[in-house]
Amino acid sequence: MIREYTKEAFAETFLQSKNKSGVHDEGVLRTAKEVLEDIRLNGDAAVKKYTAKFDGEVPESWEVLPEERKQAWHEVPQDVISALQKAAENIRRFHAKQLQNSRIMEMNENIISGQLFRPVEKAGIYVPGGTACYPSSVLMNAIPAVLAGVEEVIMATPARNGTKIAPVLSVAADIAGVGTIYKLGGIQAIGALAYGTETIPKVDKIVGPGNAYVAAAKSLVYGTVGIDMIAGPSEVAIIADENANPVYIAADLIAQAEHDERARTFLFTTSQKLINETKSALEKQLVVLPRRDIGEVSIKMQSAAVLVESIDEAFALSNRLAPEHLEIQVENPLLQLSKVKNAGSVFLGENTPEAIGDYYGGPNHILPTSGTARFSSGLSVDDFYKKITYLYYGEKALQQAAPDVMAIATEEQLAGHARAVQKRVKG
Repeated sequence: MIREYTKEAFAETFLQSKNKSGVHDEGVLRTAKEVLEDIRLNGDAAVKKYTAKFDGEVPESWEVLPEERKQAWHEVPQDVISALQKAAENIRRFHAKQLQNSRIMEMNENIISGQLFRPVEKAGIYVPGGTACYPSSVLMNAIPAVLAGVEEVIMATPARNGTKIAPVLSVAADIAGVGTIYKLGGIQAIGALAYGTETIPKVDKIVGPGNAYVAAAKSLVYGTVGIDMIAGPSEVAIIADENANPVYIAADLIAQAEHDERARTFLFTTSQKLINETKSALEKQLVVLPRRDIGEVSIKMQSAAVLVESIDEAFALSNRLAPEHLEIQVENPLLQLSKVKNAGSVFLGENTPEAIGDYYGGPNHILPTSGTARFSSGLSVDDFYKKITYLYYGEKALQQAAPDVMAIATEEQLAGHARAVQKRVKG
């Protein structure tokens, strides 16, 4: 069951860098590196080899054909289709506010400077599709890319039994505006998208969550292509006062814990009574959880309940933790929002469970984990833009700037830089 920690013990166990494990296991990295190098050198042949090795069977065609995508709409319940369409509307409306226009920073007769916003040309989105599949991840990955103006949005997700992808993923891809879908998963999907093969195009950026092998592969291809982030185990922190509902808190902790045995769940509260009641609620709810075996391990090994003296102290701990998801279940939660410095996404009030954000609310659910919210953000339209600056100097502006530019260049012992200016000024 969830363990209780003092502030000091919590900091020692979960916040000290010496106790933080690396993002990748060395064995996982070695495997990923070996597979990626083979794909880089041998293309489709290597992709087929590792798909057979890891997935058991190789699809007859990598691409999900138009007739397969059309058929998928008949295999998904109408209420699920309707829910995905409504969720897509919310996600699209939220992310549309992030669109950027090229801008001029300065403009006069001698100087013009500015910034161009240009979308990447090809984006690859990775969507897990093995024993569990996540159509919400299709929407969260693809909609911002489409809004940004990416010309080709390509999706990779593993086929089941080497034949077809989960129909709901195909439907979600259609709703989100994905152009091409490939029946391809794991390291081999990342390698194919990063390097290109005879049949699968190279992309400019790869986004989307995956298992440890996918995360390792993404870290290794960074530089050849862009990536969104290196995702670790999912996590939630809940800040609660004495008026919070322990049944809701237990439900939200379990919702996170059922993802993965390594998922991390934290409760910071001013009430010992709430901790005790949350423990009781956890026991009752875990009994009926279909993924109980996973949830119990996560709660037992990767969770913490911390009694704090004040809500401000809870925020101080949370900001040091920089959780992927932060729930604020206190009186007047909106008034507390200014205290958040580090978090992937924030959920305010007892009627806003993190599950709303996972599926429906509009903000993206692809978020920084493992404390990286200290310096990074969740997926957005910005991730699919390149920002290109430009500069124009007229003759008069160059004459005025030349002495300063040459002085700095000379100080840095870069005579060629100084000469490039000097030649224009003095001939």
